[in-house]
Amino acid sequence: MSKKYLVIGGVAGGASAAARLRRLGEDDQIIMFEKGPNVSFSNCCLPYHLSGQIKKAEDLVLMDPVKFSGQYNIDARTNNEVLSIDRENKSLEIKDLLSGKTYTESYDKLILSPGAHPIVPPIPGIEKVNVFSIRNVVDIDKLKKFIDKVNPSRVTVIGGGFIGIEVMENLVEAGHKVSLVEALPQVLAQFDEEMVQILHKEIMDHGVELIVGDKVTSFDTDKVILESGKEIISEVVVMSIGVLPETKLAKQAGLELGKTGAIKVDPNFLTNDPNIYAVGDAIEVYNILTQSNFKLSLAGPALKQARSVADHIHGKVVNNTGYIGSSVVKVFNYNAAATGLNEKALAALNIDYGWAQIIPKDKVGIMPDAEELGFKVIFEKPTGRVLGAQAIGHGNVDKRVDVIATAIKFGATVEHLRDLELCYAPPFGTGKDAVNFAGYVASNLLHGAFKQVSMSEVRGLVEQGAYILDVREMPEYELGHIKKANIIPLSQLRDRIEEIPRGVPIYVHCRSGQRSYNAVLTLQAKGYTQVFNISGGFLGVCCYEYFNDKTLGREPIVSDYDLNEHLPK
Repeated sequence: MSKKYLVIGGVAGGASAAARLRRLGEDDQIIMFEKGPNVSFSNCCLPYHLSGQIKKAEDLVLMDPVKFSGQYNIDARTNNEVLSIDRENKSLEIKDLLSGKTYTESYDKLILSPGAHPIVPPIPGIEKVNVFSIRNVVDIDKLKKFIDKVNPSRVTVIGGGFIGIEVMENLVEAGHKVSLVEALPQVLAQFDEEMVQILHKEIMDHGVELIVGDKVTSFDTDKVILESGKEIISEVVVMSIGVLPETKLAKQAGLELGKTGAIKVDPNFLTNDPNIYAVGDAIEVYNILTQSNFKLSLAGPALKQARSVADHIHGKVVNNTGYIGSSVVKVFNYNAAATGLNEKALAALNIDYGWAQIIPKDKVGIMPDAEELGFKVIFEKPTGRVLGAQAIGHGNVDKRVDVIATAIKFGATVEHLRDLELCYAPPFGTGKDAVNFAGYVASNLLHGAFKQVSMSEVRGLVEQGAYILDVREMPEYELGHIKKANIIPLSQLRDRIEEIPRGVPIYVHCRSGQRSYNAVLTLQAKGYTQVFNISGGFLGVCCYEYFNDKTLGREPIVSDYDLNEHLPK
């Protein structure tokens, strides 16, 4: 006997659920309601219309109602808004936004995929500026047409998350002057502070006025006013400070919300009504690392949830393995990827953890396009279970983080990372890939083979007059070094070891951390007990210090910066 399934919302979650339902039941009646004009569109590609990489707004539309009906025999009703859910009678009240008429539809099962809406707080004076937010094709088309019409002297993007970064980048690519304002001390909160500093430099180097640690308190005519008192003249403001789950219908229907404010679902994505499912940005999901629920606004999880719902409706077993959150973003010439938990999250959870931070080459070093790769792996103590990873570089950082994401899902430890067999050829990677390398370093740290300090601690060490040992070769030292550092090249270390004082902590660095690790082991073998490797070496220190040195006007702790041998110093 055929069934009637109604789906509220299109895009990744709703459209995918509807398509999967059809594959599992050819004779069922499936109706999907979308209050916007499009059945499905590429949400993540929206910012790329601003730069012209995606030339026409209509190119963002993945499926129209006619094609959806023809391919899947699904009645996709765009410009139809669901007004209410009658759980008792298992029906919806719907308004056709074009005709203005209202009508009802009954259902056997209902799937909610309403998504999320941009946060636009009632900041004083907001009516005096041209404010835009981005949720769909209509929004991005409206923004681009307005910018093309007024040709603003400056566009201000408020919010340094993924969407804010992508909007900023594409506006710059289109030739506009841009200010990016982030209330937190850094952009991209998924990354730890020391990792993200090189991205701050990259943004600044592309002419963006990057303001972090300062928030918008009011607006005036074509003016953004910050808490610090700074004023930005800007004819266009793009709000990108986050999204809130769209829960209005769910609340009106008496469906249960979770602690995050999103719709609460069980492992099969059922709400507290046995005939109503929910997927996508509107729900909270289970984090396998924190063992608690969280919100995860990503397309990949929404697609998986949609398939699971259709399977459960048809009696198939659903294996809900939870989520960890994996993402990647392009920031001009850099790529940045992250998965799992970062140090901020772990500190808040009071979980005992360790970390390994390295800057290896992303492929064989003599290859002409080899680049440094900033890579960090975070692990649990004492088990060594992998909890997270972050990678930033010019190359394929997603490959390394995808490997770690897979490892986390299978409960791997840092010892497993050492043993992974990964593809190798000089144009693609090294025989000991960055993932393997991080596993070796993390294992050594876990088992106490050596100790380390973060690049973020070096300024404090310099100010305290700590003994810092530079083991690079003299030509490297002369190009740039940590002020007051002691230079003994690794090639001379054994012959000059008596020059190094005993009884005080020794902080050792090279350019990226590998030679200094060898120096640490040599010193330990010679009876030195307070020896620490500086993670990331001189390159890491320079990347960490540069942005704040330039923006705060503070005294550098280095004589000159080494940021990347393929970029101008």
